[in-house]
Amino acid sequence: MSATDPGVLPIEVEELLSWLATERGRSAGTLAAYRRDLRAYWTWLATQGLALDAVDAGTVERYVAHLRAAGRAPASVARALVAVRALHRFCAEEGHAAADPARDVEVPRVPAGLPRALTEDEVAALIGAVTGTDAVARRDRAILEVLYGTGLRISELVGLSLADVDVEGGSMRAFGKGERERVVPLAGLAAEAMAAWLAPGGRDVLVPDRWARRGDAEAVFLNIRGGRLSRQGAWGIVRRHGVAAGLAGRLTPHVLRHSCATHMLDHGADVRVVQELLGHASISTTQVYTLVSTERLRRVYEAAHPRATGARC
Repeated sequence: MSATDPGVLPIEVEELLSWLATERGRSAGTLAAYRRDLRAYWTWLATQGLALDAVDAGTVERYVAHLRAAGRAPASVARALVAVRALHRFCAEEGHAAADPARDVEVPRVPAGLPRALTEDEVAALIGAVTGTDAVARRDRAILEVLYGTGLRISELVGLSLADVDVEGGSMRAFGKGERERVVPLAGLAAEAMAAWLAPGGRDVLVPDRWARRGDAEAVFLNIRGGRLSRQGAWGIVRRHGVAAGLAGRLTPHVLRHSCATHMLDHGADVRVVQELLGHASISTTQVYTLVSTERLRRVYEAAHPRATGARC
């Protein structure tokens, strides 16, 4: 494992990525993130004149310091170190290295942050920014209503196939992280918007004369060229309508997921129901949203109660 061209990843990295895909079932997005982080690590090692088998714990700690000095956010540094630790652990377990130099290097603690949720009025303004009844307007309205109404991740939304959606039965089948399948309710305004998109004059208008890629024919959401809508395309749709609603800089598809969870808890939903809806593997992930609702309750209380701030009545 001598130091080589930093532009060519070592075979150990490729073997790790293959193992993560086949043995651990990691998604394409996760594998792409690992590849980016490990390419950056390999490039840095090359600048230090080091090969993988020359790395020790001090090397890994210097790399963490390098990332922090470059202004990387704590979450970004933590994610990069997870990839580095996975690589060295894999090399040790597969006999490519005598020991795991990153084993005792702790992943930096990421400060817990409260998810940014829209107000209910802001959600109404966002969806109200979609005007018209043409095919594109129907699609965009359905995307926004479903993201907010079901809490789907953007990857789950664009991955929907026609067989996954049962408008009459009021449900959808979503495939989350690790290809975990769950059924989510499709009701109210989200169901109405989806029904309008799938009705004549909606999705069928964007269907091409000939499908360009296998699988596009089954896609629920199509782009204007008749292909399956990509994550980037869906992100752009959300951002465009966010700008129109005065939410520029605040809105991403994940904010709608946050807002779905927060508003359900605000209206009395059980945290375990929200966990199931969002597809969280751990209840602790969902409980972050309870902090949002508690914080909102505290602000309203302090603003409204005459003795909340210690002032005399």
